[in-house]
Amino acid sequence: MRQAGLLRRAAEGDRLSPAEIFTLGAHSSLDELMQAASARRDRTHGQLISYSKKVFIPLTQLCRDVCHYCTFAHRPRKDERAYLSLEEVLAIAEAGAAFGCKEALFTLGDKPELRYAQARRELAALGHETTIFYLAEAAKAVLERTGLLPHVNPGVMSAAEIALLRKVSVSQGMMLENAAPRLGERGGPHFGSPDKKPAARLATIRAAGLQSVPFTTGILIGIGETRPERIDALLKLRDLQDEFGHIQEIIIQNFRPKPGTLMAPTPPASAEDHLRTIALARLIFAPEMNIQAPPTLSPDPPDRLVHAGINDWGGVSPLTPDHVNPEAPWPHLDTLAHRTRKAGKVLAERLAIYPAYARAMSFWVDKELHQPLLRKLDGEGLPRIDDWCPGALVDLPEQDVALVTRPNLLRNGNLSRVLAKAQRGAAADEDEIVTLLRARDTEFSAVCRAADELRDEVNGSFVSYVITRNINYTNICSYHCRFCAFSKGKTTDALRGRPYNLSLAEIAMRVREAAARGATEVCMQGGIHPDFSGAHYIEICRAAKAAVPGMHVHAFSPLEIQQGAHTLRLPLHEFLSALKEAGLGTVPGTAAEILDDEVRATLCPDKLSTAEWLNVMRTAHGVGLRSTATIMFGHMERYEHWARHLMRVRELQMETGGFTEFVPLPFVPMEAPIYLKGEARRGPTFREAILMHAVGRLALHPHVTNIQASWVKMGRAGVQVCLQAGVNDLGGTLMDESISRSAGASHGQEMNPAEMEATIIAAGRIPRQRTTTYNDIARRSRSPCRRRECASRRTFADARHG
Repeated sequence: MRQAGLLRRAAEGDRLSPAEIFTLGAHSSLDELMQAASARRDRTHGQLISYSKKVFIPLTQLCRDVCHYCTFAHRPRKDERAYLSLEEVLAIAEAGAAFGCKEALFTLGDKPELRYAQARRELAALGHETTIFYLAEAAKAVLERTGLLPHVNPGVMSAAEIALLRKVSVSQGMMLENAAPRLGERGGPHFGSPDKKPAARLATIRAAGLQSVPFTTGILIGIGETRPERIDALLKLRDLQDEFGHIQEIIIQNFRPKPGTLMAPTPPASAEDHLRTIALARLIFAPEMNIQAPPTLSPDPPDRLVHAGINDWGGVSPLTPDHVNPEAPWPHLDTLAHRTRKAGKVLAERLAIYPAYARAMSFWVDKELHQPLLRKLDGEGLPRIDDWCPGALVDLPEQDVALVTRPNLLRNGNLSRVLAKAQRGAAADEDEIVTLLRARDTEFSAVCRAADELRDEVNGSFVSYVITRNINYTNICSYHCRFCAFSKGKTTDALRGRPYNLSLAEIAMRVREAAARGATEVCMQGGIHPDFSGAHYIEICRAAKAAVPGMHVHAFSPLEIQQGAHTLRLPLHEFLSALKEAGLGTVPGTAAEILDDEVRATLCPDKLSTAEWLNVMRTAHGVGLRSTATIMFGHMERYEHWARHLMRVRELQMETGGFTEFVPLPFVPMEAPIYLKGEARRGPTFREAILMHAVGRLALHPHVTNIQASWVKMGRAGVQVCLQAGVNDLGGTLMDESISRSAGASHGQEMNPAEMEATIIAAGRIPRQRTTTYNDIARRSRSPCRRRECASRRTFADARHG
């Protein structure tokens, strides 16, 4: 009974004491351990099984140790150099980069210069005293010349050596192998190997923890240790993890006898021993720990390794062999994906640094490495696997496009439960929304299909748009938002464009031009000009309405509204009422960025707080002014922040009902100051951009009924994909779009009504011109461009409804 209780607690994620672990190890069956381990793994890692696409760089195969099972290390050989030259290192790395690798795994023997004169001579010729110094130079060169992220495995190190390598690598590693000193005694596998003393290796791992180095370690089984000794080694590693939190991965590697070694006659560990040790490792460490077992070395079928509790396959190289285990070739990635799918999981690429550590790089990674790391990351901390970028003229990733329209094949599991909850209109919590945002492969398809089913239920086949003109009346701004390439001030003179400030007469003229071209709305926003008061915003509204009384004025971000009220020393509701009386019709939900103060403290520290933004919107809704709601995502935030943003929009909408639509705005990085300084990602990936629209539909249902995609950010092809993932609106035709173009977007200033409708029809939907508040436009008031499309639209509609 006690054993069953321990297994249940372990499966539920509880921490077990050493005595409890030893009890499970001694008395539980393999199937019981694997079931508990698999459940514990799934609590944190869900469906993903990761791997790293790497290139293997054997800097030197000389080693002062003489492990009796190793074929990697050897003595100096005649006419063979001890070290790869820097040119050879770079050639391997450049070839790996061409194959799409992202990790440069440096493997080498321990301190060969302490044993071999040849190593000392070659190091001197290379300008270094030690192998570690040369390793640091080689890793830096690879990083700078190829962009590959170094992971280094140089064996036992001093604190100073760890610090040196931290400046040029995103992670380090060294197998503990075992914590039993007797294995180093005469006749043992580590006899004559001073660097294999458990105390020395544990000291190195501890020193890495003291310096906040993401570290990979693990144990080697089958070299003469007992089962209790395996557990003891894992518990010692858990103690270090408890103290520093720096162990990012535990590898359970099984010894394989190799010809030509002293241990060639030694039988390997059994498949049951391997699986049992994997399962116990999963139960010993916290559920979020990454447990790896390389598929090339295992005697077990890959699905059995998955069921034992692993969540990582290790490094896979499309180019170089595993020099430590050359007899075991890497699996082809398609084969690995198939094996993973057969085990009921999804294969996902990772970097040399695991996602949790990459997301917290300010603590775990040297500042000089932040930029090359950020440019490889998505919002989860996994690598970008496509070249798509918001606002850029690039092809869409074919695999993700195909996944959007693939049928939902999920029939059970946590994601299915979350989707069902969202579809019936129940409020998803933060963890559930993050689950949706993490969706990949078949789960990505399921989220997109569920969102589009809701779109069809709520909006039918119609896709709306509004004919609008953007009037950005000034780009002079006294604020310093770190993402903004539009505003001009003392710190932004180097960015594209010159400072300007439109007169009221110019604004009125642009409103009249917009009306002449069929616009029903003008969208007016600008920088926070230091000379503007609330009175000026009122005058802008009056000028627009005087020019064209019937024009809808959609104007002023919450930041502008708060600034205007402050300058007039008016309560928000009084100032908003004055704006409404002057002609303001609705309010753009911009200046939201991410509604979480953890992000805003870095992204826009002098801007509105989350509570202030929500208060402006709540007050606007209260005086009868409806608004949009936006999110700008894909820069420096995490999925948790996206989830909190969605929840705050949902909560306010449930309170006021004032939001007309939700508008995801992917971060356009090209000219953004925070990106140019190397402190932001390259915007969201295409998968993430599609997911934000789909998850927006699901998380906000049934309270927000319109989800809009920005063709300026997503491109025409991109918004057509969005229309298959929950989107029912393409926003405005946007004459004179300037904010996204200032940030580097290349999708144009305007999409006229004919082009807009053609885009919608090509996606298999029915165009609908709307007002700002989503009412239909009377046929007689439609623009000339739109009327020319009516016949083709009616023909299409007739065909659709047959």
